[in-house]
Amino acid sequence: MKRLKNKLLSMESDTTTYKAMYEGSMSVIDPASTLPPYVDYSATYYNESIGFDITAAHKLAQDQPTVTVRIPCATLGIDPPEPSAESAEADYCLRAFRKYMEELNAGLYNRSRPDSENGKYDLCAPGGEVVKRNTAYFALCPQKDYTNGPGSVVYLLRDGIPRPPLMCLCIRIRVQLPQKKLRKALQMMCRDLPDAVGRFVRDFDHEELKKAAALAEKQAAIRAWLKGSDYCAFVANGSILPRAKGTDLPMPDAVPFKSSPGDEIEICGVRGMGIKKGVTVITGGGYSGKSTLLDAVSAGIYDHAPGDGRELCITDESAVTISAEDGRSVRHVNISPFIKWLPGGDTGDFSTDHASGSTSQAANIMEAVDCGAGLLLIDEDRSATNFMIRDCMMKELIEKEPITPFTDRVNELFLAHGVSTILVIGGSGEYLSVADQIYMMEDYLIQNVTKKAKDICRSHHVTAFPPPFADWRQCRTLYSDRFSSYPAGSGTERLEVSDMGFLIMGDEKIDIRGLHDIVSPRQLDTLGFMLRYLAVSNDQRKIDIEKKIDELYARIAKEGMGFLYSPFFTTCKRFLDLPRRQELRMLINRMRKIHMVKGTD
Repeated sequence: MKRLKNKLLSMESDTTTYKAMYEGSMSVIDPASTLPPYVDYSATYYNESIGFDITAAHKLAQDQPTVTVRIPCATLGIDPPEPSAESAEADYCLRAFRKYMEELNAGLYNRSRPDSENGKYDLCAPGGEVVKRNTAYFALCPQKDYTNGPGSVVYLLRDGIPRPPLMCLCIRIRVQLPQKKLRKALQMMCRDLPDAVGRFVRDFDHEELKKAAALAEKQAAIRAWLKGSDYCAFVANGSILPRAKGTDLPMPDAVPFKSSPGDEIEICGVRGMGIKKGVTVITGGGYSGKSTLLDAVSAGIYDHAPGDGRELCITDESAVTISAEDGRSVRHVNISPFIKWLPGGDTGDFSTDHASGSTSQAANIMEAVDCGAGLLLIDEDRSATNFMIRDCMMKELIEKEPITPFTDRVNELFLAHGVSTILVIGGSGEYLSVADQIYMMEDYLIQNVTKKAKDICRSHHVTAFPPPFADWRQCRTLYSDRFSSYPAGSGTERLEVSDMGFLIMGDEKIDIRGLHDIVSPRQLDTLGFMLRYLAVSNDQRKIDIEKKIDELYARIAKEGMGFLYSPFFTTCKRFLDLPRRQELRMLINRMRKIHMVKGTD
């Protein structure tokens, strides 16, 4: 860190920009050459083998550098991770590293002064989920190929042997440097941070890392088993499903989950309850745990870290949580399987700026199926009642009803399209006759009541008479003329992510509150950058959005998410978590101004 120290000492004591630190200019001398020294620029500074790559934040936060700490795997004493465990190992390292940043922050904190005077180290605070992040990852990084001389002079190594890149653990943090306190900034960057990284390396718990990797391997094996089975979800015995109030942490003293006896299966040495494909109803009284179980199934689209309580709750990765979404925008969606007619509208080509509860839920289901969802998760508390049910008396009373309730289509979804549904229903028996399996929760304990429920249906002479199969096809074409990050008439891009639940790109203000499977605010920032990338990288009049999304995810898999970020957009954060492609598709579906038409022309 000698070169960084010299850079900081060369600045004015009351600096607020730290410009020289970001430029990283150095005078390079090649001992094997007679040529004069040349100037190179590198904002990567080294403490022995560990690199500290420093980049500037956006123009309004020059006192908040982003530091990517690059620790060679050999220095950490670990092997490069297997692809199946890479995210899990990086996740473990991020969580372990937090301890050392919290210790530094405790020494800096003074409640009478703001962070801009105290200084602060900001590190991603992950929830229970394990996702691909740009804040902790493994990558090939260059080695230090010089020795430090006086000031900013460096000497290239004499042996002439090229230094191959090394696989490194990369952890990204944001540092708030104290304004006009250069000595304190020098201490934070050149002493405290390297010392904390050194303690992290020295104290690294290799056994805990192995446990995290082993858990990831088991999670992957269970997911692979589910894909080839008759099951869409698995909840392991002993899982802690309830969350502590106001947090994502497991609730203390919660009742561990235990499968009903007839539904217990074993996958990869783990026993628990398998939920079969088809139509599943979870019922029970108030506060019985039925919504908690559905929430755990929903969370199972992602892997979870050790200690979360839901580590072995595994769900079909394509599952989508469905709800009514009053006021959402809908563009050219075929909702005719659920809505037969509307005044002055074609339900086979439905568009609106303000969908009702029933039409929005119909559109959400149709779009989820079009996005490749293999499982729908629905809670009656977040649904439109007139969309979900209509009992026999109301059918007899209201003869002219445009809505075909979901009860009449839920089996068709599975039989014709292979899309399963798990519903939480506590206030109506309409789904008992159409469900393949019915579970009841009582005091967080589950039992299979399918036979009892079917007997009740027979005693009440309840028989389902579904309508003929419907046309579920979606055929839409997206054009590029209104799919832009530039507002009309402006030469400056606009991209904002609001804490109020909106994403703004160009002239679009997109309501993202209905994306229930988003698990972190960092995923929202990533969605914004991904949407912008799709817009600025397109050069075709017609956009093959599926192909574009496939290409985007392929590039992320190869290069990481670094190419997405731009410091130009000041409300979008640097820390990114990768969302699923389903959420990206659903984000595009909620755009109000895009030019989309029915058909392929």
